[in-house]
Amino acid sequence: MEVRVGETLLCLSVLSSVFFVDPVLGKYVKGLVNTKEDWLFLTRFCYLTDFGRLDFRFRYPKSHCCQNILLYFDDSSQWPAVYKRHEKNCYQKEAVLRPENRQVINLTTHYTWSGCVVEGDGDEEVLSCVGGRSFRSRRERWWYIALSKCGGEGLQLEYEMKLTNGQSFWTQHFSADEFGILETDITFLVIFSLVFLLSCYFAYNLKGRQLLHTTYKMFMTAAGVEVLSLLFHCVYWGLYARDGVGNGSLKILGKLLFSVSFLIFLLMLILLGKGFTVTRARISHSGSVKLSIYMTVYTITYVILFIYEAEFFDPGDVLYAYDSPAGYGLMGLQLLAYVWFSYAVLVSLKHYPEKQPFYIPFFTTYTLWFFAVPVMALIANFGIPRWAREKIVNGIQLGIHFYAHMVFLVITRPSAANKNFPYHVRTSQIGILLSSPKAGEGGEGFPHHAYGNGSFLGDSQPNFTELFSIHSDPVKTVEETVARKAPEVARNSEQKIITTAADLTVISPPPPIPPRPATRSPPPPPQPPSFTEYFSMQGGGGAIGTKA
Repeated sequence: MEVRVGETLLCLSVLSSVFFVDPVLGKYVKGLVNTKEDWLFLTRFCYLTDFGRLDFRFRYPKSHCCQNILLYFDDSSQWPAVYKRHEKNCYQKEAVLRPENRQVINLTTHYTWSGCVVEGDGDEEVLSCVGGRSFRSRRERWWYIALSKCGGEGLQLEYEMKLTNGQSFWTQHFSADEFGILETDITFLVIFSLVFLLSCYFAYNLKGRQLLHTTYKMFMTAAGVEVLSLLFHCVYWGLYARDGVGNGSLKILGKLLFSVSFLIFLLMLILLGKGFTVTRARISHSGSVKLSIYMTVYTITYVILFIYEAEFFDPGDVLYAYDSPAGYGLMGLQLLAYVWFSYAVLVSLKHYPEKQPFYIPFFTTYTLWFFAVPVMALIANFGIPRWAREKIVNGIQLGIHFYAHMVFLVITRPSAANKNFPYHVRTSQIGILLSSPKAGEGGEGFPHHAYGNGSFLGDSQPNFTELFSIHSDPVKTVEETVARKAPEVARNSEQKIITTAADLTVISPPPPIPPRPATRSPPPPPQPPSFTEYFSMQGGGGAIGTKA
């Protein structure tokens, strides 16, 4: 039992290190500092213009007096001028602060605003500082909190800070760059739930017509996992809004499910591009091996990038996932997947040009999807203010995912009016095709046929196509010779007349005609009943009759 518990904890720790990449968990920040450095970054927070508040509690041995809390904002002359500037010493980093803005909190009893008092802790005296600070600015700003003791022997401090924006449930514990994320996630949770339910309804109709293929099941799985991901994110942000801490495991699980949904959807697109369930019953062995290797490498690289981000993520520099080398790596992987997707679609169109009504809109719409996230990230890096990036990028990314799912839902809807419907072979026929004698020589390909949406005519109107269809079994082609002179009969390009054999024995012979006087001309010979005119099709060069 102990071994199993240890393995479980190990798995949880690995998942945490991989998927937990946000720099700030909650706005109740606490920790213990013990370092030889004389200047150290602690945390950051994006405050509103008038409602920002910092409440703190610091404790450290009096023998390590005197330490300072430094408050930098995101102006180019402040935080960017000191962070990771190794050529500057501690005094130079403190010099950029403006004393008139009260950006330095001296943790001593001589500084009234620090709220410090001397307390006994066994044989050692400690300074306990409890106080707060309000933040006001002309716009939302990032504030960075650092600790310093220039010219000393190091830093030693126990700290606890509460950073808030107003008193509203929707803003209090959120950094200004996170405003609206909870509301956005709730909105898209409702939207994706409707998409998933609608896909289930379509799947029910497709199953009734034996057209519920594997690729559509993959789409349903991706949509369902997306719903679960958003559900966990909403629960996490709801708990976070209540207490400022939340449950980190829920966010980890939400990120994991979001990644799984993306990979399933990506695999589905590549399979459809290669024609799986659209033009072929299965992927060739070599194609399956290549695709398996590609998706395995893609998944492993995806995980490695998250590990890299978790290990080397710098909260003092990076503000969201795509603003980092790992984020650029993810964009590169998506572009690489697009190359695979494009090649697969072009090959499928080359062998099945009749599928253009499906593949052309399919390729066009998902080309936009593949490029949307990289373009969005580049715009966010260079065109969106830092204090608004995360919430804007979150909304755009969810909107892009909704676009991808909605497009697929529309082009695969089971309706007679849908001219882009991809499937024309029923699921019950796939086994027959695979077991055919041609299966060993590329028989996994479907017969050339445009679409199967003719089976959906019953949804809106009677299907008259099958009423007058002539099946191939009772039809035969014969060469006939006319024994007597008669008007020339129109023939097809092969000089053959297509007729349908019929059993005329059921037709009773006409009754005998009584003899007539010889003075009158004999009547014409009796003719069997004929219904040719009912099914004749008049053409420019004659008539081709079908006898019943």
